[in-house]
Amino acid sequence: MLAARGFEAPLDRIMELDTKAKAMRGNVEALRAERNKASKGGPPTDEVKANMRDVGEKIAAIEKELAGVEEQLNADVLWIPNVVDPDVPIGTGEADNPVVREDSPKPLSFPGLPHWELGERLGILDIPRGTKLSGSRFYLFRGAGAALQRALITWMLDVHVADGFTEIYPPPVTRRETLLASAHLPHFDENLYRDEDDDIWLIPTAEPQLVSLHRDETIPFEKLPLRYVAYTPCFRREHMSAGRDVRGIKRVHWFDKVEMVVLTPPEDSRRMLDELTGRATMLLERLDLPVQVTERCSGDLGFVAKKGFDVQAWGPVMGEWLEVSSCSDGGSLQAERANIRFKRDLKGKAERPHILNASGVALPRLMIAIMENYQQADGSLAIPTVLRPYLHGRERIAAGEFAG
Repeated sequence: MLAARGFEAPLDRIMELDTKAKAMRGNVEALRAERNKASKGGPPTDEVKANMRDVGEKIAAIEKELAGVEEQLNADVLWIPNVVDPDVPIGTGEADNPVVREDSPKPLSFPGLPHWELGERLGILDIPRGTKLSGSRFYLFRGAGAALQRALITWMLDVHVADGFTEIYPPPVTRRETLLASAHLPHFDENLYRDEDDDIWLIPTAEPQLVSLHRDETIPFEKLPLRYVAYTPCFRREHMSAGRDVRGIKRVHWFDKVEMVVLTPPEDSRRMLDELTGRATMLLERLDLPVQVTERCSGDLGFVAKKGFDVQAWGPVMGEWLEVSSCSDGGSLQAERANIRFKRDLKGKAERPHILNASGVALPRLMIAIMENYQQADGSLAIPTVLRPYLHGRERIAAGEFAG
């Protein structure tokens, strides 16, 4: 599994520590049995008392060492990613992801502008001032650009809530145990922002918050599946993408996203993955954007997913498919880490639900796709039909105008 994913993990050390811990536990049990046997032989002699003290000291010494071994073992196990579903295609990275759907891109009938140039001309995207405020890979939307993004977020939330999702508005900061439960720690550590003094972390996505809503709980079976949706800002260092996509807002340190998380019985896991992938593609269809869906191969699954799909929108000027949603079936991994259970009946055995997540969907790449596909020959930007009610019926954005 590690080879199929292209992951490195301390597997040999885990096996050695596990063997050592089992041997030490056996030694402790044997010493306790010896002490119990001696205590049943009547009033102890001075020799027996001395021997029992020696046994007690040995037990204390082994337990102290065992605690250190188990601490290291538990820390190492956190580096083991999820299993890979048997029907996942084997590959080393994104280039090996098979395409399962690809719409025909819509060519522009005129020479189009890249989103950063169009946004600047319309006065709706300001990368230089975003950089001035917060540094490289930051940006800001202004005027009609800010209103358009707000409309997108509200519209997407409304669509999901209308179909039975419960909206959550979680804090944008979280705790270490929350990130451990969602398996963002320890492997994603280098891409997370944190406050060392208070040991709080800026969320990389709403996923850890939604996963831990039911941490250490047993969910009644009749309440499953639980469907949650949340809008949050997301923060990522993007260390792994240094030097890539330096122009525009494709790869940034902060962005907005609408996230979906579902807790479901294991037998419904695959159907739910298809449903979440379908919801992401449905949003792009309603926006009249060309869609591509790829299945993630073993080397591109990430840490949590046992199976997953990516949903992309076409950027005609950038000339590429822009990933706006990653849809993943995490199986029981996060439920195990978060200690989430469910019972099919009161006397039944506790089981782990499967937890799935999908962007529904992420910005600003969606903004890139809209700006590049909806730009007009006269330099204005048409507003997608589904968003017009959220912008007081407005149909286009022209230079210097403000969507009030």
